Amino acid sequence: MKVLLINGSPRQKGNTSIALAEIAKTLSEEGIDSEIVWIGNKPIAGCIACFSCTKTGKCIHSNDKVNEIIERLDEFDAIIVGAPVYYAGPAGQITAFLDRLFFAGDNKKFAGKLGAAVVSCRRAGSTAAFDRLNKYFTINNMPVISSQYWNQVHGFTPDDVRKDLEGMQTMRTLGRNMAYMLKCIEAGKKAGRNYELR
Repeated sequence: MKVLLINGSPRQKGNTSIALAEIAKTLSEEGIDSEIVWIGNKPIAGCIACFSCTKTGKCIHSNDKVNEIIERLDEFDAIIVGAPVYYAGPAGQITAFLDRLFFAGDNKKFAGKLGAAVVSCRRAGSTAAFDRLNKYFTINNMPVISSQYWNQVHGFTPDDVRKDLEGMQTMRTLGRNMAYMLKCIEAGKKAGRNYELR
């Protein structure tokens, strides 16, 4: 079992990475492998509705990690997306990235995988950003994993986020909930209960 954590912040070691690292640590403690992929800080093109991906299975834009992740989707049982909040929404880079990832990627490859969103903000706008990110999962037959509160951390700097005790606890609870559901799915498969997209 393996979880893909996507760091959608332009800052590789910023607030979002602190939240994702806490989840990855908890997953490891629960015996679940994970990998954090940073989307980088270069411009990311948005979807141009050319529909070439419907023929090739790949996005026409090839200067970022969208196609790399599409090719690796079968490696992962769950996807957690982390993003900073800009103007009460997820940063533009991550939404452009996810628009193309979920449109160009085969819907059947996402179906049945678990999904979760995490946002980091200084003060406000977190729930609107959180809602936007969760929509990628709910349109692709992906069960969404929750925590004890909305999946958010608060702070202006990484040190601020580390001091957000409730936020960090929320990340650990999310990691444990994700691990539990992955183990339940694995037990179901062993009992002959496999997910089928109809």
